Amino acid sequence: MHGDICIPNNEYKERVGKAAALMRREGLDALIVNGNEADYANTRYFSGFWPLFERCGVAISAAGDAALLVGPESRAFGGDRNKLDKLYVLKDYREGADPAYPELRADTFNDVFKGLGITGKKLRIGVASYLDTSVIIMEGIKKAFPEAEIARADHLMVELRSIKSRSEIACLKEGYRLAELASQQVIKEIKPGMTELQMVGVAQRVIYENGAEYEGLPMYVFSEASTRHAISRSSYRRFEQGDIVQLNLSAKIDGYSASIGYPVILGKLTGKRRDIVLFGLEAHNWTQGQLKAGVIAADVAKDFYRFFVDNGYKDNFVYGPMHGTGLIEVEAPWVETVSNYAFKPNMTFQIDTFISTDTFGVRWEKGVAIEENGVDVMSPPIGILYEMDF
Repeated sequence: MHGDICIPNNEYKERVGKAAALMRREGLDALIVNGNEADYANTRYFSGFWPLFERCGVAISAAGDAALLVGPESRAFGGDRNKLDKLYVLKDYREGADPAYPELRADTFNDVFKGLGITGKKLRIGVASYLDTSVIIMEGIKKAFPEAEIARADHLMVELRSIKSRSEIACLKEGYRLAELASQQVIKEIKPGMTELQMVGVAQRVIYENGAEYEGLPMYVFSEASTRHAISRSSYRRFEQGDIVQLNLSAKIDGYSASIGYPVILGKLTGKRRDIVLFGLEAHNWTQGQLKAGVIAADVAKDFYRFFVDNGYKDNFVYGPMHGTGLIEVEAPWVETVSNYAFKPNMTFQIDTFISTDTFGVRWEKGVAIEENGVDVMSPPIGILYEMDF
């Protein structure tokens, strides 16, 4: 890894302490956050651990003690990567193939709570990553504590993770630097006849050669019709002269996922197609100009939609102007017309400007951190329309 570009060990302990304070405010006896390989954010936030195949969890007491919870095959892996002092192995976190592990003497949630000094039967247990808490995990909690009240606690994690530390922002900035290196290398090598997936390979080579832990998201290299996909995967489609190719390339640094997005044209862009692509860039720059601490997120989202409508692009609107970013490239909070919160310094967002038609779409995207009087653009500048000449 990058040595000093990482989350220091003491920061994990500080996060647990802040979570415990919020738990006391909310009257929670325990907090259980869960994660998996695809969305590891809440569990890695406290433990530094990113599971493979299996699920994982972190349990925290209101007194500020915490433990990593792993599946049967991750005892050594979890132990080696764990930033917390305690680790428990639970069958509840086993992999999707659903092995029985008949010889394993596993821990239970009762063992976990006992080890954390959480006593009593009529407990109030907060569960976060509710969307990523499997039925098996929830059944395990309820079996261990049948008289407990289970409260959804995702809002606590949003509160904890929304404001980034200096080290978190440093990890993101390094990820953006690598994503732009990858983007520029793809631009050097791309040509008609090559496939989307070949360009993914080029991008992967660059980020790993330059110190990335992993991709920040599955690399987006889409062309023509697939550029309409807000979420998609690259394919074996071969590029043709005149194609619009969408790049959204990314890199992960100590868990923090950074992505940069813009179109590349394999030729010259003219007519209505050019107007739409450049309007997307105009809307992107407009959004950046609205941002500073104290602004209400919903107001930006409402005005962003109105910007589309007033410029004749109502039918090309897909979603709001921004979303939070950090441990996962798309994380809470979103910026939507119902987002009634104010921006605060060191909240981090992707300005994610997506515009779509019946035949193609385009996304301009970069990362910013909110400041008192504007934003700190965490990524290299974007805004050049790359038109290739072959």
